Amino acid sequence: MAPLPPAALLAACALLATMALHGARAQQLNPAYYDESCPHVYDTVRRVVQEARTADPRILASLVRLQFHDCFVNGCDGSLLLDDGPAVNSEKKAAPNSNSARGFPVVDGIKAALESACPGTVSCADIVALAAEVSVELAGGPYWRVLLGRRDGMTANFDAADNLPGPTDALNVLRQKFAGLGLDDTDFVALQGAHTIGRSQCRFFQDRLNNFAGTGQPDPTLDGAYLSALQQSCPAAGADMRLNNLDPATPDAFDNSYYHNLLRNRGLLRSDQVMLSAPEGAATSTAPIVERFAASQADFFRSFATAMIKMGNIAPLTGNMGEVRRNCRVVNRS
Repeated sequence: MAPLPPAALLAACALLATMALHGARAQQLNPAYYDESCPHVYDTVRRVVQEARTADPRILASLVRLQFHDCFVNGCDGSLLLDDGPAVNSEKKAAPNSNSARGFPVVDGIKAALESACPGTVSCADIVALAAEVSVELAGGPYWRVLLGRRDGMTANFDAADNLPGPTDALNVLRQKFAGLGLDDTDFVALQGAHTIGRSQCRFFQDRLNNFAGTGQPDPTLDGAYLSALQQSCPAAGADMRLNNLDPATPDAFDNSYYHNLLRNRGLLRSDQVMLSAPEGAATSTAPIVERFAASQADFFRSFATAMIKMGNIAPLTGNMGEVRRNCRVVNRS
C-alpha cells in the first residue's frame, strides 16, 4: 500500500469529529482491520479494479458511484448489492439505480478473489468502500486510508433508494439530503466533484435542453454553445440512454476541471450547476466552495478525501451486527 500523502493526513484529522457524529459503532472502524486476517485485501481489490478498467474505462466512475448509492441508503452496509429475494426488494430496481448503477460484476470478482484467499472475512460493504478509493486513485485523484470493519446488512430499502439525491433536485433539497446524513456544504460540493469522471444518460438532463421546469425553453443557466452540443447529442426523442461526458474537458481524469465547467455554466446535470447558479441561496452557501475548488485542485482533493471518510462512516454495522456475506448478491441465510 502506498504511503499516506498530505491529502489523506488532513482527511484523517476529520475522523474524530466524524466518529463523534456516528457513535460507538463507527469508532470500531479501522484502516488496519484486515492486516492480520486478510493482509492482501487492498492489493486484491486494486488488481481486480485495474483489470476491469482495461476492459471498461467507465468502470472507475461507476465503482465510486456505488459507494454513494450504498451509503446514502441504510448506511454503508452493502444493501445496494442485494438482488431480489424472498425478503429483499432490491434497491437496484429503484429509479436512481435501474439501468444506471453498474459495476456489480466487478464487486463479484473482488469478492470471489477474497473468498479464495480469506474465506468469510472481508465484507461486501468494505469491498465497495475500497473499490471506490482505488478507482479515484487510479483516475488520478487523491488517496486516503479507508476505514474498515463494516459488516453487511441483511435487507434492502427500496423506498429510501428511490429518494436518493437526484439530478433534477433543487439546491435546497440536495443540501437537506446531505445534511440529514451529517454531511455539510463543503462535503456536498466536494462529493459532487466525483462527476469529474464518468458519463450520464440523456434522460437525466433532457429537460434542461428543451423544456426546463415546464417552460418549453432550455435551462437559462446553460452556456449557449454547450447547450447546442448537448441538443445534437440528445435529440428530443429516441436518445434517452445515450451517454455524455459529465466533464467534457477531461472526462476520465479525476481533477478539478468539473468546477471550471460550472464557472462556465457547463455543468451537465441540474444538480451540478445549481451549486453555482441557483437563485435560492447558492451565493451564500455552495458557490464560494465551487470557486474555491476551481482555484485549487489540492483543496478539492483534501476536501474530497475528508468527505469520503465521513460518508463511509454513515451508520456502519459492526461487531455482531449484520453478517459477512459469502455472495454479495444474497444474504447468507438464502
